[in-house]
Amino acid sequence: MEASITTAKGQVIIPKSLRKKFGIKAGTKVIFSEKDGEITMRALTRQYFKNLAGWLKEGDDLLKDLLKEKKLEVRKDEKRSL
Repeated sequence: MEASITTAKGQVIIPKSLRKKFGIKAGTKVIFSEKDGEITMRALTRQYFKNLAGWLKEGDDLLKDLLKEKKLEVRKDEKRSL
C-alpha cells in the first residue's frame, strides 16, 4: 500500500509505481466512483477499454443501435428544416 497527501486543491500525487503499472501518463483521464464509503479511481487507458471488450451480451450490437438512432435524429432534423 502506498500513501500520498492531498493538496489544498484536492490534488493527489499517484505514486510512480502505480502510474507505471497502470499506464498513467500526463493527460490520462481518470474517473472516480464511490461505494460503501470508499473512493475508487480508474485510469481511462487503452487497457481499460480492452478489458471492457465482450461485456455486452452476445447478439447486442450497440454501434448498430446507435447508428440507427442517429439516422432517425437526422431525418427528424431534415423534416423540421423543410
